[in-house]
Amino acid sequence: MNYVENILSHASGRKSVSAGEYIEARCDTVLMNDVTGPLAVKEFLKRGKKIKNPGSVVIVCDHFTPNKDIKSAENVKFLRDFARKQKIRFFEIGNGGVEHVILPEKGIVKPGDVVIGADSHTCTYGALGAFSTGVGSTDVAFAMLMGKIWFMVPEVMEFVYSGKKGKFITGKDLILLTIGKIGVNGANYKAMKFAGTVISALSMDERFTMCNMAIEAGGKAGFVVPDKKTADYVKGRPGRKARNFADGPSAQTFKMDISAVKPLVASPHLPDKVGPAARLNKVKIDQAVIGSCTNGRISDFAQAAKIMKGRKISAGLRCIILPGSQEVYAEAMKKGYIETFLKAGCVIAPPTCGPCLGGHMGILAGGETAISTTNRNFVGRMGAVSSRVYLASPYTAAASAVRGRIISPEQL
Repeated sequence: MNYVENILSHASGRKSVSAGEYIEARCDTVLMNDVTGPLAVKEFLKRGKKIKNPGSVVIVCDHFTPNKDIKSAENVKFLRDFARKQKIRFFEIGNGGVEHVILPEKGIVKPGDVVIGADSHTCTYGALGAFSTGVGSTDVAFAMLMGKIWFMVPEVMEFVYSGKKGKFITGKDLILLTIGKIGVNGANYKAMKFAGTVISALSMDERFTMCNMAIEAGGKAGFVVPDKKTADYVKGRPGRKARNFADGPSAQTFKMDISAVKPLVASPHLPDKVGPAARLNKVKIDQAVIGSCTNGRISDFAQAAKIMKGRKISAGLRCIILPGSQEVYAEAMKKGYIETFLKAGCVIAPPTCGPCLGGHMGILAGGETAISTTNRNFVGRMGAVSSRVYLASPYTAAASAVRGRIISPEQL
């Protein structure tokens, strides 16, 4: 069996499983947020009174928080009250951040876990070697009731990256490259395995970025088989011990030499419309967003600060910095990145998903254009239907904010 099959075999209590089989698997973590959580809880309350495994359930309110209006405030209060009654983990805004950033920080997800979340980017935790996938709110309700969830075991689609990574090439560029090659439906219901010498050299932050966007290729999950970097990351964090599972052959393997890859950008209105940033240097931008569950970790802000140090953002442009968590925010302050951004003319938002989904704190007006380190650029994703969003790495987004139009950081 391969790595995913071994995890699901253990979680289902079976000696073996194989791709295409339907199983019921125990959930180590069941996640919901302020958008998907209320529906999940309401469905749960129609059928039960007590969560099967309270220790597995986590609520993180991050999409419309800090509460943007009365409706969002009521939703958060509803979830907070439910969490208190059920004695489950609920992260207040001063002790949390964006869900897919804080769960690894807090040691909630470990290698070998099975994680489901009522958020499509739950695939992020595959960077830790978890089998982690997004599900619907009713699935979360079922998991709260039963402590398990059903899956069809996915095939593994392996991507092996080799070559020498260029100066400004990041995990974001690699995942954009991959999605650009296979398309937004190229990995439908597959578990995308990221491997090779390039992946071995990537930081954990960059691995989180790549796994976060597996869903943008249709992936059921994305993952990296745990190695020493994974072990170093989880060492000393609270929570249960990691589980170790063997790997085996993948159903498909794609090999990519990334030596010649230049900084990439996904153009509107799909993440697979990928090309070199340098070819878009006539595209003027009104706003830059740096952060989110995709690129809101400390190394992401180190990249952006490196570009912005001693520079100003272009006149008339807004640049919004979104630390992924309170911990990241504090570390960015300690390292001087926040001061660099403030001096450059950026605004620092609290940890939130806000502008990524066109929720608040940076909504685009009609006809406006943004470059963003987020994960989606669908029609109307960040605001008005006629707005446009280009996806890029922190290096490229920061360089473009300084110039006022899309450029490669090599051109700055």
